Amino acid sequence: MRRILAMVCFLVVFQVWGGDWLQFRGPQGAGVSDETQIPTTLDAKKNIAWKKALPGRGLSSAIIVGDRVFVTCTSGPNQERLHVICLNAADGSSLWERQFWATGRTTCHEKISVAAPTPVSDGKRIIALFSSNDLFCLDLDGNLLWLRGLMRDYPNASNGLGLASSPVVVDGVVVTQIETDGEAFVAGIDATTGLNRWKIDRPKKANWTSPSILRGAQGAMLVTLQSSTGISAIDPKTGVEVWKYSDGASTVPSSAVRGDTLYVPSSGITALQTSTDGQPFKQLWKASQLRPATASPVVVDERIYTLNDAGVLTCGDTTEGKRLWQLRLKGPFSATPLAAGQHLYLVNEKGLAQVVDLSKPEGQVVSELDLGEPIIGTPSIGGGGLYFRSDGHLWKIIKS
Repeated sequence: MRRILAMVCFLVVFQVWGGDWLQFRGPQGAGVSDETQIPTTLDAKKNIAWKKALPGRGLSSAIIVGDRVFVTCTSGPNQERLHVICLNAADGSSLWERQFWATGRTTCHEKISVAAPTPVSDGKRIIALFSSNDLFCLDLDGNLLWLRGLMRDYPNASNGLGLASSPVVVDGVVVTQIETDGEAFVAGIDATTGLNRWKIDRPKKANWTSPSILRGAQGAMLVTLQSSTGISAIDPKTGVEVWKYSDGASTVPSSAVRGDTLYVPSSGITALQTSTDGQPFKQLWKASQLRPATASPVVVDERIYTLNDAGVLTCGDTTEGKRLWQLRLKGPFSATPLAAGQHLYLVNEKGLAQVVDLSKPEGQVVSELDLGEPIIGTPSIGGGGLYFRSDGHLWKIIKS
């Protein structure tokens, strides 16, 4: 009975997420959409539904809740002005904007922004985290429900390059991963009250990865935390560690999820599957040839895709980790690719969007669109639209 209830909860979560894009890289943080109306040929005259000017910098992804799009950015000489913006998904018109003063440190690398973490939603609320460790919770109409100045609570949790980990929300708990050389922790914050339900210490080392959501044994939902020491899978309700992989992992690209398997940037890529044979997980394989650079891996059907520093897209088999083919793209890339159907959507740092047809024997670039502005942040997919954002603009791409 317990297993049946857990599976029902798992299905309910995905029904809520179905047409929306509620967090960084979408459902489970997997970077895969089930949308069928995303164009595979990108044309500036036919496919750009709208282009919206933004009031400040940012590389956070947009999230989509119903007919609304939410995005964060920062302005001011030191990026001390924090913006949470809500747009009409149909035409890009402004519905509301809220501005706050940063209470924490706003120093960051010139390439990125204080608006680096992507906001998250549970369908009723928007929770926006900034690199200043300011955390805001608003309802969908922009009313402030609560706020936290986490750097005031934990003064040493900062670094000179800025923070980029995006929160997730599971079972009413906002899981916020804040890891630096000075202080490192993960807090489970009540989505209703803004108070800590739990807080756990983490390895003291700068880390820019984001949590993922994984189905564990008996269908229980787990949050996986990645760091230089490896992976820790925790119960989001209590913060209790359920299992741990201790062979190290990257501190830049995050893991990818497909079903009950986690693909970790560790020794290239390491595949960990939650097991039903009494063990919390089992290691399926390691593949050094699939090593990603900045962008996180994406898994589509029985294939895994990674990008290296040279802008080469590598396709691997998820059964054994065998490299199948490679395709040189126009890089460099910081943004993680997204998948919809049998197509991969990528955007390089110069703002050139590229579409790769994965059904071709060795992949094939079938379309390009030059957006004309540098883009570092990962795109989003929701409500039949593909969204790109730069420091200056947010674009919605639709099928003509």
